[in-house]
Amino acid sequence: MIKLICIGKIKEKYLKDAILEYKKRLSKYTKLDIIELPDINYPEIDKVKKEEGKLILKHLKTNDNIIVLDINGQELTSIELTNKLCKLEEINSNITFIIGGSYGLSDEVKKRASYSLSFSKLTFPHQLFRVILLEQIYRTYKIRNNENYHK
Repeated sequence: MIKLICIGKIKEKYLKDAILEYKKRLSKYTKLDIIELPDINYPEIDKVKKEEGKLILKHLKTNDNIIVLDINGQELTSIELTNKLCKLEEINSNITFIIGGSYGLSDEVKKRASYSLSFSKLTFPHQLFRVILLEQIYRTYKIRNNENYHK
């Protein structure tokens, strides 16, 4: 099972449609659970990260394989990501991806992670990044199953 925990709601219809499309595609391979948590608005960045972190931590199970999306995480190719997910699934088939809010993730959330992953040093809008992440998760299942998918 794949769980995706995200801070913020998707507002744009075209992004909602893309997410639904990847959710449909992934249903052939795994169950996908997307948990949207509200943005926290405080003037202090540390307080925002801490409060968003508390919301995220409530949705984590002790035995989940947790992958945080962090600009300082390790960058992988699609094949390396596939191999990483396969290794994690050998330990436990529940994989939880976490996309933090605008200011990133709290230290408490990062400490719970099995792995810290970066897609790029670039900054992406969180709503768009959710689609990018789902596409890469779908790609990993295609690679894993030796199925054709565009390169």
